[in-house]
Amino acid sequence: MAMCEVCGNDYEMTFEINTQGGGVHTFDSFECAIHRLAPICEHCGCRVIGHGVQVEGRFFCCAHCARQVSEQGHQARDAVGAV
Repeated sequence: MAMCEVCGNDYEMTFEINTQGGGVHTFDSFECAIHRLAPICEHCGCRVIGHGVQVEGRFFCCAHCARQVSEQGHQARDAVGAV
């Protein structure tokens, strides 16, 4: 059994996530993995679980948040137009 690095639960079904930077993390749930690894929106502070929006090298949970903070945020869109 292995211990979750967020909550400390010693659990037989933990899983590891290997990051691009070479880090190895052990979790007992996706909730703990999100808590530790998901980026944080620079405007509202929520964890970005989906794709998010990146503007000027800054990360936001949605286009609305990007528009509130970034001068280039007006270019941010939450959806792709139909082709």
